[in-house]
Amino acid sequence: MASSANQLPPIPEALLQSLASVPGFERRSFMAAQQQAAVCSVRLHPLKGYDLFPEAAPVPWHPLGRYLDERPLFTADPLYHAGAYYVQEASSMLLHHCWQSIFSEKKTPLRVLDLCAAPGGKSSLLASLLDEKDLLISNEVIRSRAGILHENMSRWGYTNTWVTSNDPRDFGRLPGYFDALLIDAPCSGSGLFRKDVRALTGWTEANVSLCASRQKRIIADAWPCLKEGGVLIYATCSFSPEEDEDILRYLTMEYPVASIAMDMPAAWGVTPIEANGLRAFRCFPDRMRGEGFFIAALRKEEPAAPFFYPRFRKAALKKADEAARYLLKPGNYAFQEDPRQQVSAIYPWHEPDFHFLDGSLYLRRCGLNLGQAAQKDWIPGHDLALSIDQNEALPKWPMSQSEALNFLKKESLEAPVGIAKGWCLASYKGRSLGWLKVLGNRVNNYLPKGWRIRMDLPEDEDPLA
Repeated sequence: MASSANQLPPIPEALLQSLASVPGFERRSFMAAQQQAAVCSVRLHPLKGYDLFPEAAPVPWHPLGRYLDERPLFTADPLYHAGAYYVQEASSMLLHHCWQSIFSEKKTPLRVLDLCAAPGGKSSLLASLLDEKDLLISNEVIRSRAGILHENMSRWGYTNTWVTSNDPRDFGRLPGYFDALLIDAPCSGSGLFRKDVRALTGWTEANVSLCASRQKRIIADAWPCLKEGGVLIYATCSFSPEEDEDILRYLTMEYPVASIAMDMPAAWGVTPIEANGLRAFRCFPDRMRGEGFFIAALRKEEPAAPFFYPRFRKAALKKADEAARYLLKPGNYAFQEDPRQQVSAIYPWHEPDFHFLDGSLYLRRCGLNLGQAAQKDWIPGHDLALSIDQNEALPKWPMSQSEALNFLKKESLEAPVGIAKGWCLASYKGRSLGWLKVLGNRVNNYLPKGWRIRMDLPEDEDPLA
């Protein structure tokens, strides 16, 4: 379905006036850009989706970013549900360039916190950049949004990405633990007017001030968790200086911080910003192909209290280990069991982190959920169906598009021919979608109810054609 130009309500004059002296702002071209259709872009999974959209134009600052000329019905594409790509705004993919500029030559494993992570675009981007021994904590304080984050990170399929749902102040009780802290701060959303008219109709100066106060509180609450020399990446999708440059000024007044130098090619059209000696970058939609975005990278230059891992006893889960290990590709894993008897696999080098964090945070998703034991069976977890650590030898049912969509809608399926009784993975174009249990002439669909497609979809039509 083709995108069309917007007929937006008027841009608030108060916002335009606040931008009058901001570098890179040109009122006439800015206003013209706001009446154009929002850019549609996706970011490919490096393992599941690297070969998709071969004709699409690349996003210059991300090797797996792609611009789409039209916005398809992503819900109708099984590859989207398989986590083969993420629908992400192109400007926010600048995080990739910033991260690579800072950590391309890191020497030791990183502990990373994405503090305001829902719905998961930047967390899934970071997950693709991290090594196996790094650990990413993706947090969202609002429980309903944490559920969306959980789903998206499960689709992305990395075992070293854990999901929490905690207030920022809870992380302040983990002094000096994290090497990097991303705060993609809740904001007034003026950078997304073209994508979300509600952000425009709901924009007020009072809300900008409220957001700025909230942003300062979030930084202050979480600041102690960042180690000395650690990196703070601060970002918003707001144009307002009160939420961007003024936050940098606040940081210089309250904390010892320094800018991290990075090059931003002029050809990208990204505008450099400076506030109290700190450098940042802003995206204007009339200067580059993307929506509004602001990003800065800073280094903490004050001592942080040391943290110490607690002593712990390894979980004695030999029976569960043996029952579930065949589901995983060969490798080293540690196993944990929660109060609901759900078993998760984590990498053994993250076991101390589990015991350190489990006493302080609500761990919504910790490692890879393998499922749980039944009377005579092992019921595999849905996370495992989407995981990059899944055993490639597991039986699969290669589905047509219509079969895959029926599976994703939890509609009836005819028993496949030539597939043995027992557990198998629903598969579409080589990517797994979820679990089925073949029982002779019938099939049980184990897609979680909350994940099913609820909308009516066009029949016999390729959503990406």
